[in-house]
Amino acid sequence: MATYLTLDDVKAKDKVVLLRVDFNSPVDPESKKVIDDARIRAHGETTIKELTEKGAKVVILAHQGRKGDSDFIPLKQHAEILSKVLGKPVKYMDDVFGEKAKDAIKNLKSGEILVLENVRTYAAETKEGTPEEHAKTELVKNLAPLANLFVNDAFAAAHRAHVSIIGFTTVLQSAAGRIMERELKSLNRVLENPEKPCVFILGGAKADDSLEISKYVLNNRIADYILTGGVVGHVFLAAKGFDLGKPNTDFLEKKELMGLVPGIKELMQKYPDKIKTPKDLAVEVNGKRKEISVGELPIDHPIFDVGAKTVEDYVKVIRNAKSIVVSGPMGVFENSEFIFGTKRIFEEIANSKAFSLAGGGHTIAALQEFGLSNKISYVSTAGGALIEFLMGKKLPGVVALEKAATRKT
Repeated sequence: MATYLTLDDVKAKDKVVLLRVDFNSPVDPESKKVIDDARIRAHGETTIKELTEKGAKVVILAHQGRKGDSDFIPLKQHAEILSKVLGKPVKYMDDVFGEKAKDAIKNLKSGEILVLENVRTYAAETKEGTPEEHAKTELVKNLAPLANLFVNDAFAAAHRAHVSIIGFTTVLQSAAGRIMERELKSLNRVLENPEKPCVFILGGAKADDSLEISKYVLNNRIADYILTGGVVGHVFLAAKGFDLGKPNTDFLEKKELMGLVPGIKELMQKYPDKIKTPKDLAVEVNGKRKEISVGELPIDHPIFDVGAKTVEDYVKVIRNAKSIVVSGPMGVFENSEFIFGTKRIFEEIANSKAFSLAGGGHTIAALQEFGLSNKISYVSTAGGALIEFLMGKKLPGVVALEKAATRKT
């Protein structure tokens, strides 16, 4: 049961709706052009389209990049892309809450859309705080009086207690947009009451969160099995006492991942049958793939994939699953020599009748490359927010919407 309001619970016709979306997109560092419009398209085809069709005056707040980074650019392009997605004009104002922005909002007609400037050009935007503190900021004090409703559709930024994410929720009726609602429903499906057996597949190069996620989903009886691959698999093998060989151990030390080993060791002692690590690995020898069993470790070659026996072992678990969460590939799938593990495991998930949820940049890229995205029940575009949710953390953006729903409007 949703503990926040959705677009079904609010009236939008002729209302000024402040809509926080996540338009943050990959940008070419040289040309400063947006090179992937997936997030803009996702918001455009759902929440924005629905609000304009309902006759709302839609005012869009979004960020792009971080101050000082090469992808910190204005939102003019984003407005143009959105216009193409919707097949209708979209206004853009190079101002966040000054007189120009306020006049543009006052002149909006029902069904029209206005994209305001990158909210991170406002220095205080990224300062963490409470909704009550943020309600006193210039951003909220200038824009809230012009609006009737706040809609947060930026799940991917919901783990940040930033001004435009939580500041409006204490002063305006607030609801979740369709992307936010869809993400939360899908995540709750695998975290609150997953169909069993529930399998978590943790891979990829970012292993920092793997211990905390594993601990949370095992201690709370969410996951029945955890399958490890990629760099995550290497750390878990190291925790089992395997010496991976100099190039691989050096890599883990450089990434400061060896500090996870004691905690993983403890977790594996507590759940000896629930955490699976690779039985064999693929290493690079003279640019070619060579498979070795873990018994042949240590090895002086870099490990770039799991081997055939591991895939066989993992496939058996996946075929039995009713819920599957996958975050991260099994190896360096970008190299055709080491595509095998990721491709086979992802194909198995795609062909499964289980409810499957996939997230993380490399996971999505691999699914797209293999043409499997539409065979996954839900693909999450969120990065940090998804990881924090999987670790059982409360997301400030979601908490603020839940609090707002309890207020009498």
